[in-house]
Amino acid sequence: MDSLLSEQAIIALQRIQTADIVIGIPSFNNVRTISHVVRAAQAGLAKYFPQFPAVIVNSDGGSTDGTREAVLSTQLDDARLLLLSTPMLPVHRLSFPYHGIPGKGSAFRMIFAIAQRLGAKACAVIDSDLRSITPEWIDLLLRPVLYAGYDFVAPYYHRHKYDGTITNSIVYPLTRALYGAQVRQPIGGDFGMSAALIDRYLQRNDWETDVARYGIDIWMTTIAIAEGFRICQSFLGAKLHDAKDPGADLSAMLHQVVGSVFLLMEQYEPVWRNRTGSTPVDLFGFRFDVGLDPIAVNLDRMLGAFHRGCRELPEVWAMALDKETLTAVLKLDRSLQEGHGPFHLPDELWFQIIAEFACAHRAKPLERGHLLRSLTPLYLARVASFVIETENLFSAQVEEKIEELCLCFERMKPYLIARWDQKDTAAHERPSGGKKSRVMQKAELEAKP
Repeated sequence: MDSLLSEQAIIALQRIQTADIVIGIPSFNNVRTISHVVRAAQAGLAKYFPQFPAVIVNSDGGSTDGTREAVLSTQLDDARLLLLSTPMLPVHRLSFPYHGIPGKGSAFRMIFAIAQRLGAKACAVIDSDLRSITPEWIDLLLRPVLYAGYDFVAPYYHRHKYDGTITNSIVYPLTRALYGAQVRQPIGGDFGMSAALIDRYLQRNDWETDVARYGIDIWMTTIAIAEGFRICQSFLGAKLHDAKDPGADLSAMLHQVVGSVFLLMEQYEPVWRNRTGSTPVDLFGFRFDVGLDPIAVNLDRMLGAFHRGCRELPEVWAMALDKETLTAVLKLDRSLQEGHGPFHLPDELWFQIIAEFACAHRAKPLERGHLLRSLTPLYLARVASFVIETENLFSAQVEEKIEELCLCFERMKPYLIARWDQKDTAAHERPSGGKKSRVMQKAELEAKP
């Protein structure tokens, strides 16, 4: 894996030789927040792992705002206050630009290569825009690996009800229904990993896909679940970061994340097609309520995007969606324009949309990038519906709504499998006369509660 590292990085690692712990921080122009993240990481190592040789690695995407300089200059105010009488081994801080496709995944790849070269027993990756990280995060991400034999630690945190809408509306319910593991934040951004799992990641040959970008988190989570690594979650408290209005431009993230989910579905079909229901995943840490920053939501923008999609994209959607599904979508838009009550996109219809897009992505009736981009207005419609439905609900009640969506996805999984098994690229089309095929009738009956 030395080919992934610059000469400067190799020289620095030769001086260090070995480390038990590597903490990786990907970045791009994060000078406002990264010093806080580095201090928290240093404090966590000092407080919980003082006798473990450790390295903090910043994998940077070409920052021009002083991010790398901030990493190298950041110091704990007084580590002695944390250590009491326990001596601490020095923590090395490194910062290098990564190579490859610009994106978080490429940054992670360099971090993993460094961890492997140093022979690290455990590695944690943490976002560079975090404002809520504490030293305890380091303990909670690493201790299950170092002391309890887990290979993958996913984050579990409280988020604003409108933060993480891609997770809540697509990735969590779909991943849970597919692979049967209730990993609440499969694209959370902050993870702990064992050396064995890092070796497996580096063996993979899909680093030139969207995995190099926003697809990295779900790729890591899915591999860990599907290939039988020991997984758990750690409750980290609040996730406070540079969150965006869910109606803002999240299209690149949406396409890359969902595209990665769909590609992984093809790779791991033998794993997921026979799994039913889901089971909880071990959770470390103490759950408690925390304060969260408000997130502004622009409903008009989301519903406007949906309406434009209904005007401009029906021919594209017809290549992915069943005729009845497409009819239901267009009917929702007509009701919206005519003012017939609050806008509502039902859970069952949303599952059908996602399942049919997954099957179309596999069948490739059109270029995959174009197909995924056409999903954006439908996703915004689902988010708008969720916002309207949960406007006056507390976080616990919102979580119940998300649980209902997950159970819907699990219940309707036979519908996905039936469509998946239709090999014809025109599988969305009904037989003549508008009647449903026997396989679709059977799937829909099985999907009913």
